[in-house]
Amino acid sequence: MNVRYGRNAYRAGAVVATTCLAVLLAGCGGEEKPQATDKPSATKASAPQNTAGSQPSAATEEPAEPLVVLKGQGGMEMAINSAVRDGGGFLTVKGVLKNTSDKGRPVPDMRGVETEVLKHGKSLGGATLVDALGKKRYYVLRDTDGRPLTTTGLGIISAGDSIDVFMQFPAPPASVTDVSLQLPTFEPATLKLS
Repeated sequence: MNVRYGRNAYRAGAVVATTCLAVLLAGCGGEEKPQATDKPSATKASAPQNTAGSQPSAATEEPAEPLVVLKGQGGMEMAINSAVRDGGGFLTVKGVLKNTSDKGRPVPDMRGVETEVLKHGKSLGGATLVDALGKKRYYVLRDTDGRPLTTTGLGIISAGDSIDVFMQFPAPPASVTDVSLQLPTFEPATLKLS
């Protein structure tokens, strides 16, 4: 009787294991088919963009001519390529920080003076947008830990080299079209918003 009970338990365990394995494989297989069909369509969708040449990329790339160029100390320049408002109420400013001098230079300290921003290292945390007509100043946004929503970890830029940078601000009202972009150690410049 013990042998019969053991065989039945063994068979029941084998059936349960086989059923679990079949369900697991069916579940995995079910996910694989949509991904396999999604991948070719994604590849087909992205392939024409790559082969079409400059037409699609011109719409997505940064403009060749910067919106404004800020002049800094020691041959540093920041070319602002875009200032885009998004639906969430933010304004993202993107550009290129370039060392135009003939020797490598450290990025100037542009963190500002706020203690919370200073403790997170070199960044563009001191950047502000000034709406002169509305008499408002917009500071770089910060996350919940006080880190500025900008490019961080800035170090030395070799002669002639450049780095891509960004800064995120609260978006001024849609009626505001001109703001002054101010960075510590750089001359302010008027930035046109779309």
